[in-house]
Amino acid sequence: MKRFSVLILAAIILISCQTPYTPRNITSVTIKSFPIENTSIRAIQVIDSTRVAYAGSSGVMGVFSEDKKHSQAYFPSYQDSIKPNFRSIAFNGSDYFALSIGNPALLYKLSEGNTSLVYSENKAKVFYDAIQFFEDKVHGIAVGDPTENCAAIIVTEDRGKTWNKIPCSSLPIFEEGEAFFAASNTNIKIKGSTVWIASGGKKARILKSNDYGKTWDIFNTPLVQGKGPQGIYSIDFYDMNHGIVMGGDYSKPQENTANKAITTDGGKTWKLVADSQIPNYKSCVQYVPGTQGQEIFAVGKTGIAFSNDAGNTWKNISKESYYAIQFVDINTAWLSGNNKIGKLVLK
Repeated sequence: MKRFSVLILAAIILISCQTPYTPRNITSVTIKSFPIENTSIRAIQVIDSTRVAYAGSSGVMGVFSEDKKHSQAYFPSYQDSIKPNFRSIAFNGSDYFALSIGNPALLYKLSEGNTSLVYSENKAKVFYDAIQFFEDKVHGIAVGDPTENCAAIIVTEDRGKTWNKIPCSSLPIFEEGEAFFAASNTNIKIKGSTVWIASGGKKARILKSNDYGKTWDIFNTPLVQGKGPQGIYSIDFYDMNHGIVMGGDYSKPQENTANKAITTDGGKTWKLVADSQIPNYKSCVQYVPGTQGQEIFAVGKTGIAFSNDAGNTWKNISKESYYAIQFVDINTAWLSGNNKIGKLVLK
């Protein structure tokens, strides 16, 4: 009992001694744009501060390097006629995976320069939106629009060698018109064995699993919803409790009402922030690492915005259009857009 009390006291002291976050004095934000011809890039996977992997609309996955050594792998047309349109990319520590939208769904693995088709699905309503690996790099998950009355979710338990679809009997029921957005490969967020997935359309909700997708809960959010282009386009979590969702109405990108919300209880409940204030529609939102969940960037076709108070207030920092952003470290991030890759540097 004495030892237990000492441990509790030590934990209390540690928590109370944590230094409160002090906003950084960022003096400059530099964004460099690099052209990547003939492909719209909505999915990126950072490698380091000089390299980023990407998957694009023209059946291509590449690695862009600032030193101009740019490599690309073109995926062959499926059955000699269907060129895959990639909007999702994932990495398991050794192999890359690119997942196409539309019917048929095509999931390719790129390993040491060799490509192989590891999953395909042919159904009238098939449309996969995002793919990620869990932190153990053994389990992986991809999500797509419903082909029945639930989300289309496929999982792997062997580093991506094989993939299996979760039956609707193991998933929450979706409403007619509820689906997902293949906007930035960020409507999936993973921490440990927990995954959150954000929906849109008829409903804007959060699916959550704590056990690699074996069991699920679903939670409501106050984001704009009810019509096809409305809802959550991106989700991120700083820790197991604090998270943010962002989106809006793609057909009305200048609107900023009910398009961003935060949670402090792991996604069970959500509160609107900066309502009817900037930023407007965004397709990707990401926490800046090492800033205690206070600094956040959001990007979209309407530009780039920044918050240093956990999403409560924002500043527009650029009108440049990008689909996705992913941070390398506290000062560096890669971006992707239409026919381009971008690099953001904070000083």
